[in-house]
Amino acid sequence: MDSKFMQPGATPGLSAIMEINAMQYTVIFQPSGCQAMVDSGKNLLAASREVGADIEAPCGGSEICGKCKVKIEESCLAGIGIHSKMVHLSPVTDKERKMLSPEELADHYRLACCAQIYGDVLVVVPEQSQALKQVVLEAGTAREFRINPAVRKYYVELNKPTLADCRDDFARLKEVLQSRFIQLDKTMQIDYKVLAKLPDILRQGGWKVTATLWNDSEIIAVEPGRAEKAYGIAIDIGTTTIAAYLCDLTVGQVLAQDSLMNSQVRYGDDVLARITYCMANDDGLAKLHQTIINDINDLIQKMTTTANVNPETVMEVVLVFNTVMHHITLGINPQYIGSAPFASVIREAVNIKARELGINIAESGYVHCLPLEAGFVGADNVAVLIAEQPYKQDKMKLVVDIGTNGEINFGNKEGIFSTSCATGPALEGAQIKFGMRAAPGAIAQITINPETQEPEFEVIGADARAALRARGICGSGIIDAVAELFKAGIIKRDGGFDKNIRSPRVRKGTDGKFEYVLAWAAETALGQDITITQKDVRAVQLAKAALYAGAKILMRKKGVDKVDAVTLAGAFGSYINKVNALVIGMVPDCNPEAVIAVGNAAGEGAKLALFDLDKRGEAQAVASVVHFVETATEADFQKEFMDAMFLPHASDRFPHIDPILERIPRR
Repeated sequence: MDSKFMQPGATPGLSAIMEINAMQYTVIFQPSGCQAMVDSGKNLLAASREVGADIEAPCGGSEICGKCKVKIEESCLAGIGIHSKMVHLSPVTDKERKMLSPEELADHYRLACCAQIYGDVLVVVPEQSQALKQVVLEAGTAREFRINPAVRKYYVELNKPTLADCRDDFARLKEVLQSRFIQLDKTMQIDYKVLAKLPDILRQGGWKVTATLWNDSEIIAVEPGRAEKAYGIAIDIGTTTIAAYLCDLTVGQVLAQDSLMNSQVRYGDDVLARITYCMANDDGLAKLHQTIINDINDLIQKMTTTANVNPETVMEVVLVFNTVMHHITLGINPQYIGSAPFASVIREAVNIKARELGINIAESGYVHCLPLEAGFVGADNVAVLIAEQPYKQDKMKLVVDIGTNGEINFGNKEGIFSTSCATGPALEGAQIKFGMRAAPGAIAQITINPETQEPEFEVIGADARAALRARGICGSGIIDAVAELFKAGIIKRDGGFDKNIRSPRVRKGTDGKFEYVLAWAAETALGQDITITQKDVRAVQLAKAALYAGAKILMRKKGVDKVDAVTLAGAFGSYINKVNALVIGMVPDCNPEAVIAVGNAAGEGAKLALFDLDKRGEAQAVASVVHFVETATEADFQKEFMDAMFLPHASDRFPHIDPILERIPRR
């Protein structure tokens, strides 16, 4: 069928739509060369994912970031018999007209998330739109731990049944296990799936078998002969990023680790957007649940393949997540967390059969979810706490887990207060004009000379042997950029650009607002200048103000006015310049030497709970005694937030970085 009826602005009739939807068209993506037959009506972003020509889309295809720009080539490809035309796509949308310049629209640019396919097309994915693998720092600080897992293997030799001893197979197995290993539960159970296979396995093994027990109370696997290795997986499910670790539970070793972007971002950047999606769509919860399960299974498959481990020998998965992600992962309606009194369905730890969730490990294996605290503060924060243990220290410590949904803890062994704050995705490079994931080509560290206003920067993936041109700015880079602009006197305390600056790098952008040119077009892989805009600076101010205001309220609850130490957790926290974090006022004043970055502490806590059962008890105890504060309901939150919008703050002093602040040029 010819798709020429789809002229810009045209609307096909019902019969035409039915005919279109029954057809497939050829879509070719360059420069990757990927091509496929794609169902009519599918958008270019979805098609790119199907064929492996991934296009950058930090918003997950929700039509808000404008990063998935592609160019449509109008040409006749006689060799493969297709004719690519702009009219083979749905008409340009109002959102595209807002996010694409008139020149781009005239040059046949579209947003892949908006352009639906109704004919053969050749799609060119420009450099800035090509998705690269994110560099996620899964490794955290090394910690001592005890090997005391919930999953243990026990080798036994049974007597064969005789006419004189005709006990059933399970009774025979249970009796020998309990007689040889007296610590085992006297009311030992066996999983139905294992029971169904037990007669064959016992006889195939010549009555010599290895039983795998969970919590020493339930048999979850029986193998013929002697088997010693037991495997488990720890997973930190973040709103934006998921990090996973495949572990050998017998020796306490991490065999493989991997990470990926949470595919739920296509349905919304933050937890409130995910709740809204569930409420607004009849199948919303089912879609979000299956999306995260698919991500978990993808990670399991990748790690077990890397380590040459059979996924069916993985017996337990430990999950940590915020409260909303907890509910969605377990297939529970998160609607009631989204409004006061922000009550979850359950706070205590949960144990579920992996098969109930569709997680592809041993069919009798378990999923253990650490306990939640309250409100949006979930098991991930509990995991951070059992990893960092501020409740065992004398110093007043501020622990900040930086992410799209930031968690803050403050206190010492006399008591811990906690809260969460919606920092948004700006600190992870999203919703920034040239923001990108921490992937090769991302500007990650920046300095600006106060006298010349000239920058120097480091690009991820570049080294002394190989230069790599910049493609954009990741989260640590945008923090550095704002701090360095402030230190150079290019932006003022309120975040606005100083209009008196005379430098070719400070100019007005196409929106009429000031911006700073970080990299000229010739220095980039994009063929255009990479800039820091006024809107970018405001996004960082909003994010850092939320963190600072939350910390100040916790400090007031604790009755103190200073912080002894700061721990920055999360993969983003590992890259951050701690002095620049103080310069912009991301956290209250502290000696920079007492500010440390510990990597993915939530992931570390999940591993500790996987390796040591006692850590699970500790987690439950901590979750029940931490004092949760709902900062949004605090009377002075808005004032604290507005004061924290200033750099570094409207009134709070920062004596530890006074020498830096005093050197800021005054024009």
